[in-house]
Amino acid sequence: TAWGLPSGLGSYVHWDRRLDGRLAGAVMSIPGIKGVEIGQGFEVAQERGSKAHDEIFYSSQAGIYRETNRAGGLEGGVTNGQPLVVRAAMKPIPTLINPLHSVDLETREAVFAAVERADVCAVPAASVVGEAAVAFVLAQAVLERFSGDTMEELQKDWADYHDYLRKVRHSY
Repeated sequence: TAWGLPSGLGSYVHWDRRLDGRLAGAVMSIPGIKGVEIGQGFEVAQERGSKAHDEIFYSSQAGIYRETNRAGGLEGGVTNGQPLVVRAAMKPIPTLINPLHSVDLETREAVFAAVERADVCAVPAASVVGEAAVAFVLAQAVLERFSGDTMEELQKDWADYHDYLRKVRHSY
């Protein structure tokens, strides 16, 4: 989960700049990862739209807000200002104490796979790599949205944009 992202990172127009696609691609490239979801992606895929989408509300104190985050902070390829939630599913490691059936490629005879054990679980290591992959994609998106040659320029652009978003959120 990434907190503090402004709305507007990514693109709803360009397929190759949609942030959900870029994040999924980065996380799916980690060996052993077999599924990626943004927010409650797999869960809400089974729901009706009225149960799957995040309603939008307004109050004079909070401005425009949502009470849920089923979308996981991304809608239409663009961040929406809520916490960004990315989850991955990883398959078990292939090295087993009880080997599976296999085939010797030279003789084509039935054999058992080699017995070896290096890791018991690769999830902790994959989670560190996943966090770094997400951070890298988010850093790219930030640099695309907030240009500048120095950190000072980037920080000023970031602060100006946050001021703008605060005004928009309360201007209705």
